[in-house]
Amino acid sequence: MGKEDKNKRDKVAWKAKYFSKLLECIDEYPKCFVVGVDNVGSKQMQEIRIAMRGHAEILMGKNTMIRKVISGQHAKHPALQKLLPYIVNNVGFVFTKGDLSEVRDKLLENRKGAPAKAGAVAPIDVTVPAQNTGMGPEKTSFFQALAIPTKITKGTIEILSDMHLIKVGEKVGASEAALLNMLGIQPFSYGLIVRMVYDSGTVFEPHVLDITTADLRSKLLQGVTRVASISLAIKYPTLASAPHLLANGFKNLMSIAANSDVEFEQAKKLKEYLKDPSKFAAAAAPAAAAKKEEKKEEKKEEKKKEESEEEGDGDMGFGLFD
Repeated sequence: MGKEDKNKRDKVAWKAKYFSKLLECIDEYPKCFVVGVDNVGSKQMQEIRIAMRGHAEILMGKNTMIRKVISGQHAKHPALQKLLPYIVNNVGFVFTKGDLSEVRDKLLENRKGAPAKAGAVAPIDVTVPAQNTGMGPEKTSFFQALAIPTKITKGTIEILSDMHLIKVGEKVGASEAALLNMLGIQPFSYGLIVRMVYDSGTVFEPHVLDITTADLRSKLLQGVTRVASISLAIKYPTLASAPHLLANGFKNLMSIAANSDVEFEQAKKLKEYLKDPSKFAAAAAPAAAAKKEEKKEEKKEEKKKEESEEEGDGDMGFGLFD
């Protein structure tokens, strides 16, 4: 009974220490990842911890304990409750104060290649590339069973074309696993997989981290364009449509001025051109000449470049007997 009591006390002490550590991380760090740790061994986990020192704090634990701690923080950290649906299966936390994209990239750097094991679910598609396998003809039946086109080249089996061997989500068969092992192919890689992101009360999926400033600008411009189009169509002035309304109004004024005696400063030049069309030709001639000159210069440059390349090809910089 003494040993059982000691084990029980140790377990209670460990739980209390874990609760305290998780609460400390929640209070100290404004950001965290919920990460999947499937197929990550203890040695790899230790290497990841070492690599993340100074960048993030990694904390694993039982889901029931994690849920209990988060539920107890409802008053202090209500936004954390959004993470509860994602505390399932084999997960842990990566707490950080740094840039989320940089920390995620550092996590991905610590993924390790792994062989395809029979019965494992493929996380990606696996393709066997065309190659000379170096195997003897006695293995031909093995490739035939997997419908892989081959031929014998200099006494060894050569795979004639790339072969899609395993589809994502499928279970790896014994034959496929054996073939990949014989070819020395490790198609899978395992490490911490970011499943959900928490940032100062906001919870979102990891793909949001891939959105760049250029993406946001593009989406914003698309939205402004749609607002402007709708506003113009229904003749309702908005900040987006106002510049277009003013431009269209100015065009209308110019049209009226061109067909009437109405005068204003901006219409003077237009009226001059309409009275004397030859001014169009006079204005356009210098621009056309400049453009023609530019084309001539470009052709000269191209010719010089070609001559230079021909000279370089003809003289390698040394004699035949040097």
